[in-house]
Amino acid sequence: MQIIENPNKKSWSEILKRPTQTVDAIEATVNEIFTEVSQDGDSAIKKYTNKFDGVALASNIVTFIEIEAAVKEVPENLKNAIKQAKANIEVFHKAQKTAKLAIETTNGVDCWQEKRPIQKVGLYIPGGTAPLFSTVLMLAIPAQIAGCKEIILCSPPNKKGKLAPEILFAAQLCGVTKIIKVGGIQAIAGLTFGTQSIPKVYKIFGPGNQFVTVAKQLATKHGVAIDMPAGPSELLVVADETANAAYVASDLLSQAEHGVDSQVILVSTSKVLIDQVSEQVKKQLQALPRKIIAEKAIENSKLIYVEDDATALELIDEYGPEHYIICCKNEDLYVDNINNAGSVFIGDYTPESAGDYASGTNHTLPTNGFSKAYSGVNLDSFMKTMTFQKISKEGLLNIGETIELMAEAEGLQAHKNAVSIRLKDLK
Repeated sequence: MQIIENPNKKSWSEILKRPTQTVDAIEATVNEIFTEVSQDGDSAIKKYTNKFDGVALASNIVTFIEIEAAVKEVPENLKNAIKQAKANIEVFHKAQKTAKLAIETTNGVDCWQEKRPIQKVGLYIPGGTAPLFSTVLMLAIPAQIAGCKEIILCSPPNKKGKLAPEILFAAQLCGVTKIIKVGGIQAIAGLTFGTQSIPKVYKIFGPGNQFVTVAKQLATKHGVAIDMPAGPSELLVVADETANAAYVASDLLSQAEHGVDSQVILVSTSKVLIDQVSEQVKKQLQALPRKIIAEKAIENSKLIYVEDDATALELIDEYGPEHYIICCKNEDLYVDNINNAGSVFIGDYTPESAGDYASGTNHTLPTNGFSKAYSGVNLDSFMKTMTFQKISKEGLLNIGETIELMAEAEGLQAHKNAVSIRLKDLK
């Protein structure tokens, strides 16, 4: 890991740059696949599944028999762990429900706000080197609580044409209505346009690599909403001399093992801690099964020394981390003053892994600095807020002239007339 001391503010943007390809380098491929899927449907899906996943599928729809077989493959202790995680995630997301908001803004003018579920949602679950069955919980549970009618799950098949049994177990546990063996750009395209086997959805959720991220962004041009631009995983830890170097190193490596394009950063006011963490990273790295992946991610990562807390906070806000761990004696300062972060983990005994799996918060979070403007997935992500109003005769008499004057000032005579014709009958 590169150690940087007291970087000049002018260099921050370069130092904090993510190790991702530019959109331009990816967009041509995404556009090509989107065009084919929109025109050729399932035949294009099969073509790209064969090309990218190395398997030719007779059918990409997961059957009930496949789900039953998969459930039997999952060890009981893991089933129990998934169920416990599910319970915690449900508790946290059910607590996010809000009541109808109603108010009389003036006599006779009633306005209220209610929420409705998004009827059709698509959940993208990454496969590849690490089938993320935990993401099934994070997306399907709030979708089910929200009341989404169609919950479509897409995930890339392995070389045998199967999905990980843990993914299928979690999916049936959490109310997924249809499971499809398709991944990458072609999955997002299928959910965007709809094919013979893949339903068209109204909103797409889920993390993925850079190609999936760009594909999701392109989906918005075709009228499909997305949760957020969520690309390769990232973590920033802020720690001082009171932190446990071994703990900090373990957190950095827990994100580094996600993928070669992941990024982890330590910001510290202690040079001694930085040296200790650097040594711990080297030591712990040797024991990791995904050592090669983590090593490449570590090459993109940095240990940054700053002289004071104020500078650290400013730098952290500039980065806008997906995951943000605070291991400092003055943790309240860092908690109270952070503006840009997807999810925050506080103290020595709150590893980022807890949020990834079982504490209850959602792990689908904005990356690439998008935490400056986006929230992580929550219950409201699967719902729409609708406003309603009902105006009585008294109410229209109270605000009618105001509407007339404003409409006339904007030159919209028909708007004014819609009120005037009613007022004429009431006076």
